[in-house]
Amino acid sequence: VAKDLGLQLPETRDTGIRVVSEGKTQYFALHGKTGHLVTAERIDREQLCERVQQCVLRCELIVEGEM
Repeated sequence: VAKDLGLQLPETRDTGIRVVSEGKTQYFALHGKTGHLVTAERIDREQLCERVQQCVLRCELIVEGEM
């Protein structure tokens, strides 16, 4: 994520960057040292999408400050 946005790793710590998922559970997070998008917890596809053929989890990346 940091690479795609053109941010250097120290900037990701200083800038308010957060990953927001729909619903109460936050399934994704931004790794502080690498800037990679990672899973924040185990994702159980059967529980989330038991009646759906294609399971999609959407999230937004919010970056505060100047880019």
